[in-house]
Amino acid sequence: MTVARSTEPEAVAFSAGERIAVLLPLPLSGAYDYRVPDGISVKTGDFVVVPLGNRTIEGVVWGLGTGEVDEAKLKEITDRVDCPPLPPESQRFAGWVSAYTLQSAGAVLKMMMSVPDALHPPKPLSALTVATLPPDIRMTDARKRVLDVLADGLPRQATELAREAGTGPGVVKGLADAGALRRVELPAAVDFPAPDPDRPGPDLSPEQAGAAEELRDSVRADRFHVTLLDGVPGSGKTEVYFEAVAEALSRGKQILVLLPEIALGAQWLSRFENRFGAPPAEWHSDLTHATRRNTWRAVAEGRAQVVVGARSALFLPFRDLGLIIVDEEHENAFKQEEGVIYNARDMAVVRSRIGDGAVALVSATPSLETVVNAENGRYRHLELPARHGGAQLPEIRLIDMLVDQPPRGRWLSPPLAAELTETVAKGEQALLYLNRRGYAPLTLCRKCGYRFRCPRCTAWLVEHRLAGTLQCHHCGFRIDTPETCPDCGAVDDLTACGPGVERLAEEVRVLIPGVRLTIAASDNLTSPNAVRELVSQVENHELDVVIGTQIVAKGYHFPLLTLVGAVDADLGLQGGDLRAAERTYQLLYQVSGRAGRGEKPGRVLLQSYMATHPVMAALAAGDRKRFLAAEREARAEAGMPPFGRLVGLIVSGKDERAVEEASLALGRTAPQGDEFVTLGPAPAAFALLRGRYRHRLLLKAAKTVNVQQAVRQWLARTSWPKKVRVQIDVDPYSFF
Repeated sequence: MTVARSTEPEAVAFSAGERIAVLLPLPLSGAYDYRVPDGISVKTGDFVVVPLGNRTIEGVVWGLGTGEVDEAKLKEITDRVDCPPLPPESQRFAGWVSAYTLQSAGAVLKMMMSVPDALHPPKPLSALTVATLPPDIRMTDARKRVLDVLADGLPRQATELAREAGTGPGVVKGLADAGALRRVELPAAVDFPAPDPDRPGPDLSPEQAGAAEELRDSVRADRFHVTLLDGVPGSGKTEVYFEAVAEALSRGKQILVLLPEIALGAQWLSRFENRFGAPPAEWHSDLTHATRRNTWRAVAEGRAQVVVGARSALFLPFRDLGLIIVDEEHENAFKQEEGVIYNARDMAVVRSRIGDGAVALVSATPSLETVVNAENGRYRHLELPARHGGAQLPEIRLIDMLVDQPPRGRWLSPPLAAELTETVAKGEQALLYLNRRGYAPLTLCRKCGYRFRCPRCTAWLVEHRLAGTLQCHHCGFRIDTPETCPDCGAVDDLTACGPGVERLAEEVRVLIPGVRLTIAASDNLTSPNAVRELVSQVENHELDVVIGTQIVAKGYHFPLLTLVGAVDADLGLQGGDLRAAERTYQLLYQVSGRAGRGEKPGRVLLQSYMATHPVMAALAAGDRKRFLAAEREARAEAGMPPFGRLVGLIVSGKDERAVEEASLALGRTAPQGDEFVTLGPAPAAFALLRGRYRHRLLLKAAKTVNVQQAVRQWLARTSWPKKVRVQIDVDPYSFF
C-alpha cells in the first residue's frame, strides 16, 4: 500500500459569485456545484449550509466548482457554519479512503461529520446558585440539603443539583420560584485538562529506555515514520509508547491512541492518568451523544490534545495530529465490516503519511502484513523480548483431549480441573478462556432432532440460560426458551449441545464449591463502568476464577492470576478462513500472556483435539518465528496477502432469486487474464443475514495489480437490479 503525498494548497478562498464544489455527507457520486452569494465568503474546508431538493443540508467546501451545472440552475449556499474548517489533511484523507475502498467520498465525509450538531457552537448552560439576598422561606430537610450542596459556591444545573442533594427536581424548582436560587449561565464548552508531558514516569529497563528513545526520535523528526513496537506480554509496551506521547505533547501536537476494544480501556485509562496527571478524551460508541459532541468540537478546536478511541476516532477533525498509536495492531476489531469497509490500522498509516506524522503499531503478536513490512525495511522494528521486572513468561502445556478426555457432560479435562482446583486452594486466580457466549451454541430436540435456528440468519440460536432466552448473535433476534419442541410438541426433550461460558461456570461451581467466579463476555461487560468493576474485583482478589471470551484475552495485568486454561483451543481453526491459523495463534498467545505477570510464575493449559497442529506446536515450543515463517511460506506460495491482493464482493438483497442472478452476472463479467483469479459466485457462509440473502465473489490478483481500477471496470460493465446491493471489501478479513 503506497501513499502519495498531496501537493494541494492548504486552503483556497472564494468570494461572492464564484462557483464552488460542496461535498455532502451522503453516498453520492461526487461534490455538487453551488454559488457563493453576496455577503458570504468561504474557503476550502468550511462547513456550509446548502439547499438539496426541498431541504437544506450541511456539507464541506471541497474546492472549485466543476462547471457541469448550467448557470441558470445553480443554487446558492445558504450560510457558512460557525465551526473550525475541516482540516486539509482530513479532506485529503477522505479522498484517499474513498478511492482505496471504492466508496463515495460523501460516505467517508459522513464518518467525519458523525455528530452534526457539533458543527454549531454549544449554547450556554443554565445553572443555579444561591441568591444574593435570599428571601425568608419555609425550610425543609430537602431544601436544606439543596442549599448545603451549593454552599461551596459552585453553580450547578438543576438535575445535577437535585441528584447531589438526594431530592426531586420539584424541590429545586420550588426554591428557584421562591427566589432562594438565582439562575446563571455557564460556558457550554467542556474543559479538557491538558496532560502533563513533564510528569515523571516509571523507571524503564535499558531495553525499554532504548525503544522509548527511538520512538521519541520519530516524533522529533516531524515527518512520516512507521514503527513496529513488538514485545511479549508484560514487557511494558504501553509505558514505552507513553514516552512518545510525552514527546508529542511537549511539541504541542495532538495524539490519537486506537484501542481495538473499549474493554481494554479500563486499566489503560488509569495508567494514562497516573502517567500524565489528566485523563485523555475518549471516543467510542458507548459515550453519550453530548460527550461525543463536546469531544468532536474540542478536537476540531485543538482543545483535546490526546484522544483514545475505537477505529472511528481516526476520522475526527484533528488540526495537528503528530502521533498515532495503534495498540494491538493485529486485532480484527480494527476492520470495519459495514458501510465504508476499511482497516483502521492501515488507514492510520495513511493518515500519518498525509499529515507528516509518526505512527507506532504495537503488538505482542504482530500481523504477518506488518511483520513483512518491517522485514522489508518499510517499518522500523523495535523488540522487547522479555517481561519487565524479572517476571517470566508462563509455561505452556498442551492437553491432548483425545487422551485426557473429560467425564461425560463435562468440558474440563482431568489435568485442567486439577490445576484449577489447586490454584484456587493456594489463594491464586485463574482465567478460563472459551470464545463462546451464552450457555450452549445449539439447542435441539432429542425426540425429533429439531434445531432452533434464527429465521433471519443462517445461524443457530444460542441459549442464554441466565436470561432465559435463545438468541442470534448476528441480528439480535431472540425468543424465550420454550418448554416444548415447536415441531413435535415433546416436553422436557430439549437439550443443550456444546459449552458456552455460562455452562462452563456451572461446571466450575460443581468442581469447586464456594468458588468466587464471574463471567466476562460482551453480554455483561456492556459499558466502561462494567469493565472497571470487573478489573476492581480481580485486582482486590474478590474473585478466584474469571471465565471469559476473547474480550478478556488481552490488555489486562492481574498480578495474582497464575493459571490460564483454554477450554477449546481449536475453536478458531475451524472453517476455511485465510487467517484462521494466524488469528488462533494470536488469541491463544495473548490469553496465555495474562498468566504469571506478577511475582508468582504462570501456567497455561491448552485443551486441544489437534495437538499436532502447527499452531499448537508453535505455542507449546514458544517459537513464534517458526510459526510466522511457515505462515509466510504458505501465503507466498498461494499468492495470498501480503503477497497478493484480494477484493471481496458481497451481493445481498431480500429477493433470493435476484441476488442469485446478480451474482451470476458479476461472475460472467469478472476480470480475465493471467493476473486474476475469480472465485465464486457462491452462497456466503452466512447465506442469510439479518433477513438478506447473500452471495460472495472473491477476486484474487497479483501484488502489482491496481485492483481498484480492475473492480471499477468490472462493475461498470455489469448491471443488476436496484433492489440488490453490491458491497465491496478491499483487503477482506472475514469471509462470512
